Amino acid sequence: MDLSTHYMGIPLKNPLMVGASNLVTNLETVKKIESAGASAIVFKTLFEEQINLEAAELEDELHEYDERHAEMVNLFPNVQHAGPRAHLLALKELKETVSIPVIASLNCIFDSTWVEYAEALAKTGVDGLELNFYNTITDANKTPLEIESTRINILKKIKRVVDIPVAIKLSPFYTNVLEFINRLSEDGADAFVLFNRLFQPDINIWKESFEMPYNLSHKGDNRLSIRYAGLLHGHLQANIAANTGILDGDDLIAVLLAGADAAQVVSTIYRNGVDQISKMLDELTEWMKEKGYKSIDDFKGKMSHSRINEPYAYKRGQYVDFLMKSNEYAKKYPLP
Repeated sequence: MDLSTHYMGIPLKNPLMVGASNLVTNLETVKKIESAGASAIVFKTLFEEQINLEAAELEDELHEYDERHAEMVNLFPNVQHAGPRAHLLALKELKETVSIPVIASLNCIFDSTWVEYAEALAKTGVDGLELNFYNTITDANKTPLEIESTRINILKKIKRVVDIPVAIKLSPFYTNVLEFINRLSEDGADAFVLFNRLFQPDINIWKESFEMPYNLSHKGDNRLSIRYAGLLHGHLQANIAANTGILDGDDLIAVLLAGADAAQVVSTIYRNGVDQISKMLDELTEWMKEKGYKSIDDFKGKMSHSRINEPYAYKRGQYVDFLMKSNEYAKKYPLP
């Protein structure tokens, strides 16, 4: 079986990548991930907010005992936070440890930092760069056009200073995500990761405090990726990686049938261990044998919107069909 595919213009030995997470910060784990068969690794995201917070905490610690006596101004010499240096060194070490492609991931606040950090990440020798557009809009006065134009300008600025392929990791919360993806593609995006799994706050009602539960994906969470991979396949020059809810071989096959070129996994490794990678690839291979497919290209996008005879499969007709057959579902799932 030929499992090879392309993503961001990068040849991959198979369509199963490991997405950005703390999993890849341990080099021993990274070696196991590579041995299990992963085709690429996305390093944990470099968050500007995290760097800024660490710098502020260091500043507070260094000056905690300043001016305790009249003769003493400060206790420590002038020391500055190293910024993203530790992250860059860890990324470079990872790149030198494995033979499979390594992709850096970046999320910033200011345009200048996006460009500065993107240049620094590219210089580590990584094969590609993933721009993580994880952002929660809290300003009701910002228009969709303003938000999208800001993202597009960031992409343009970064594409001018790096010579490696750039992917965009998006959330589905845009007015028309299909149109936005098309514009990003026209302005140089080489691939898209669909979709970002956003961490949502929860409230402890007894302590009356906010909590951030660990947010692993669940079975069925890949359906949004299936819908948009299916709608975009055949209409986009850029590649598509499905993300969120890719837990086993069936999930991987489904997103490929819809039209994704590759998939990123994280939650299933946390739940099942690194060996889940080889298990998923085995399941993919066995399915291809049973179906008579020799390569990924033989079936990729076979169930996409542009290639099926069901015009409403990816549209509202699905919901209408469900309503029309509601009695059948009621019999299948009776109330207790």
